Amino acid sequence: MTSTETTTRVDSQNDSADRGRQGLPPSGAGHEHPVARRRLGAAVTHLVVIIGVLLSIFPFYWLVVMSTNSTADIFGFPPKLTFGPELWKNIGNVMSNVDLWSALGNTLIVSLACAFLVMLFDSLAAFTFAKYKFPFKNALFALLLVTFMIPGQLSLVPNFVIMAQLGWIGTLQALIIPGAANAFGIFLLRQLAAGAIPDELVEAARIDGAGFFRTYFSIGIPMLRGGLAFLGIFTFIGAWNDYVWPLVVLVNPQRQTLQVALSQLNSVYNTDYGMVMAGALISVLPLIGVFLIGSRHFIANIAAGAVKG
Repeated sequence: MTSTETTTRVDSQNDSADRGRQGLPPSGAGHEHPVARRRLGAAVTHLVVIIGVLLSIFPFYWLVVMSTNSTADIFGFPPKLTFGPELWKNIGNVMSNVDLWSALGNTLIVSLACAFLVMLFDSLAAFTFAKYKFPFKNALFALLLVTFMIPGQLSLVPNFVIMAQLGWIGTLQALIIPGAANAFGIFLLRQLAAGAIPDELVEAARIDGAGFFRTYFSIGIPMLRGGLAFLGIFTFIGAWNDYVWPLVVLVNPQRQTLQVALSQLNSVYNTDYGMVMAGALISVLPLIGVFLIGSRHFIANIAAGAVKG
């Protein structure tokens, strides 16, 4: 052994002894194990995410598979997990049994109108509750939260009586006006506005001579864009999928919404499940498009808020 190697070995032993007296692990130890644990943790996380995504996607995949097959193939054993050639036939059967285009148009009008009105009125109320002082403010907000806790089914009969007195039974107004505002949206945007909009910014706008609506459109809307995008998507999906209230109030077959029209595809004695699944697929596809268009707005705002934080 050369003198250089001996010196290096002695220095290494001295360093290890010094680290031992200080209660530290030897140099070079413990570096591989944390890296391995991090890699294992990342692999497990990715595996869990992949499994969750597959479990979430499978119902939609199964819906598409059933809509492309006949009823006999759907109930075959073992279950058929591949696409079939019956999609266009099933869609044609749907269109021959219900007025699909009229129902789609009615549902689109109602959903867009409800989403727009909810975003407008809820954001106005939320901005007022969050940034302005007025008499009985806390009492009114508490009353709002109480109405938020009341099940929607309890309002069916009162709403129907009101619509009948207004002469709106069988019209789309009966679906749009009762859904023009809701307590959930006001509560959501109020909580968001309270933390996202600085009081100093509102006060500065007031000093500059901006009125309520100028402040709302110049400050409130830009700061609440992410919450409004979420609320708009949430409201649109709720109005699109609503079944009970349109079934009660729309007595005119020409004014049916999509969910009510598709419910007529079910038969008591003989149901064509391929046709039913094709109708369900038609009703789901617009929702996916709306989510893809609107989600990037509130995702972008969430990411921007995280970067600022």
